[in-house]
Parts: sequence; C-alpha cells; structure tokens
Amino acid sequence: MSREFYPRILPAGEQALVVEFGDAIDPAVNDRVVALARSLELRAINGVTETIASYRSLLVLFEPSRISARRLRFMLARRSRAALADRAGGSAGLLYDIPVCYGGAYGPDLPDVAAHCGVSPQEIVRRHSDVVYRVFMLGFMPGFPYLGGLDKALETPRLDTPRALIPAGSVGIGGRQTGVYPLDSPGGWRLIGRTPVRLYDPARSKPVLLQAGDRVRFIPISEEEYERADASCRAGSYEIIARAAEEGGAV
Repeated sequence: MSREFYPRILPAGEQALVVEFGDAIDPAVNDRVVALARSLELRAINGVTETIASYRSLLVLFEPSRISARRLRFMLARRSRAALADRAGGSAGLLYDIPVCYGGAYGPDLPDVAAHCGVSPQEIVRRHSDVVYRVFMLGFMPGFPYLGGLDKALETPRLDTPRALIPAGSVGIGGRQTGVYPLDSPGGWRLIGRTPVRLYDPARSKPVLLQAGDRVRFIPISEEEYERADASCRAGSYEIIARAAEEGGAV
C-alpha cells in the first residue's frame, strides 16, 4: 500500500493529536486533510471535541477522560485510510461565486500590483478572476480563507508597513497567495478589490461561509453593482451562489 495512506500522527500536548499527511502545500495532500476532517464531521468519534485543518495536517482535539490518546491514534490512522478511499462525502466541497469590485477606493493597491507585474490593471483583474481557487485552510481570523491557485505572474510582496485597518471584504494578494479579509483588521496584503459578501457573520446559522476544500471564483462587478449588493447583504437578502464543485476542477 502507498505511503500516502500512512499519515504521521503526533502528540500536541495532552489533549490533541496532529495528523500530518505531507510536508508540502499540495492539492493532493490537502485533499487528505479535508477528507479526514469531513469523515470526523460526518461520523464523530466519541471524545473528539474539535478539528482544525491546515495545508498539510489536521489538529484533532479530544477529552482524555472520554478517549485515550493511544485509542484515538489507532482510530485516526484507520479513519484516514478509509476517508481517502471513499472521499468522506467528496473532498471538492462547494464552489462559491463571489462578486468583487476591483480597483478604485475598493482596491487601492491595484495600480501598484499592475506596475510590479508589468501589466495593466485590467489584465490583473482578468487574471485574478480567471481562476477557480481552492480554500486550503482558514486562519489568521475567523473565516479568513487562504486560497491556492494564484497566477504566478500576479505574485506581489506584502506591504513594507501593514495598514492599521483593512475593511471587511477586502480582497488582497500577499506573496504567492490571495485571500479575503472577513473582518475589519490590520494587515499587510496588497488590496486589489472588495466583495460585499460577508465571509464571517455571527448572525448566520453558519457564521463562517467557506470551509477547507471549498472552491472560490471571483466575479468582477462595477461600483454600482457593489453598492446594490452591499445593501442587500446588510439587509440579509443577498443570495450567495454556491454549487457542488467538480472533483479535480481546481487547483
């Protein structure tokens, strides 16, 4: 059997184990992480309290009074093999179409990114919105998606001095990654646009919109369309478009 079916399972204190599937940021590795996470969500193990996915590993928190680390390690090893084989309900997740108003007040760094890349701002928008991105993991703050698949030609270094406040919904590029700020926060990524969609909303039944394994496609919209969509989002009447993502259909 291939070594990919044998993850490393390491202790992380007395109440957590880390299941490592590889050493690189790779879609195939991330598929295994997501498959195990979804398996544990669909068929819970008694004593497991939470799972946190990263690019290449899954942190599994548990209560030692309900399950021992030794027993959990055995179950996770077995579940990892089974989850990858049956995809645990499908690792591709959902595909979300997220509208973005690029440039202007909503994307103040678009001209600088264009200059760095040696192309026009319009070409930056075209290339950035011409990709179906993979949500590798969430981190930094609730609902912040680290998206894989950015065109290498758009790689741009972070700001030398981070901004003290970035508005929620801002779409940025930081090195080889792109992502969306779900909350007002400090940050150093280059801002090229903004979406009216709330990636994190504690008032929703599902506060965090995106999950590891989902896909994202950015849809360019005008300032007028942004304002209308933003008003709908504030009123709670905006319909977020999502559908089942095709396996292997994105980076």
